[in-house]
Amino acid sequence: MNSVQIYDTTLRDGAQGEGVSFSLEDKLKVAQRLDEVGIPYIEGGWPGSNAKDAEFFHRAHSLRLKQAQIAAFGSTRRARA
Repeated sequence: MNSVQIYDTTLRDGAQGEGVSFSLEDKLKVAQRLDEVGIPYIEGGWPGSNAKDAEFFHRAHSLRLKQAQIAAFGSTRRARA
């Protein structure tokens, strides 16, 4: 039987809505809750874009997640572009 793995982008993409701004503490709590409901992959944001996301990844190491893996958003560009 095939399975579906969920890659949750709430902490980055979900924060791009009008009037939405997660605090660092909000992001840590949301990550903890997503782990508790069984989400296997949590995108924590883009640590190279702002200090809050960088600090989230620094502090996420201390979260006691049961199964979730924290992932970082990134981007690429063509060489010499």
